[in-house]
Amino acid sequence: MQRRRFSREFKIESVKLVWEGGISAARAGRDFGFHRKWIEEFGSDPVQGKD
Repeated sequence: MQRRRFSREFKIESVKLVWEGGISAARAGRDFGFHRKWIEEFGSDPVQGKD
């Protein structure tokens, strides 16, 4: 099984959905593979977040 890769843009938009859209991180994980660590990477400032 191959590991899935997500683009930086996808991660940023996913974090926005969790922060602004009111979707829980658990639900986002089930629906489209969201990882909680993305919040740490991109949550406070997506532009400056590490990739």
